[in-house]
Amino acid sequence: MKHTILVATTNPGKMRELAEMFSELAGEIEWHSLRDYPNTTEVEEDGATFAENAAKKALGYAKQTGLWTIADDSGLAVDALGGQPGVHSARFATEGVGKLPRQEQDELNNRKVLGLLKGVPQDKRSARFVCCMCLASPAELLIQTEGKIEGQIIDTPRGENGFGYDPLFYVPALGKTTAQLSSEHKNAVSHRGQAAAQMKPALRELLKLA
Repeated sequence: MKHTILVATTNPGKMRELAEMFSELAGEIEWHSLRDYPNTTEVEEDGATFAENAAKKALGYAKQTGLWTIADDSGLAVDALGGQPGVHSARFATEGVGKLPRQEQDELNNRKVLGLLKGVPQDKRSARFVCCMCLASPAELLIQTEGKIEGQIIDTPRGENGFGYDPLFYVPALGKTTAQLSSEHKNAVSHRGQAAAQMKPALRELLKLA
């Protein structure tokens, strides 16, 4: 029998990535997203860290739906900007404004980051993507993991296989932005991929006991 696990997102790109990352467990898990539960109340992401937000989302949606829930909070931290946009990455350019179409939101966020970095030399544009991922039951937090990938911010977007800040996030060790990587390669090296890889063995053990 398959176990139903909710992924606390309405983002189809993130949902697709996560399903691919856990593909080896496809025979044991039926994935649902928040799109399948339109009556849930949005959990406010008001934590000071990625870990706090991920745990709050996982527990909040697990309690509302009665399902084991995976949630992650991830974002971009730019050293020259004092770690911004950080936990505000998703709505960096539009805090306090209603939701916008994802592509428009991404463009505004990227434009704001580049505007703040104007005049900053390339060798001072170090940055990292960070992802904290949590699995919760309605009663408790079950697993928490974290992944990071180091890079730098470039001025000209490159690549089509990504979302958010991917086209601006250049990884010198790979010679590409994360938007230029194949899905398989990105899932193997990305911050979210690393967090998922750490979670898989613990999740596999929990599924045996469930």
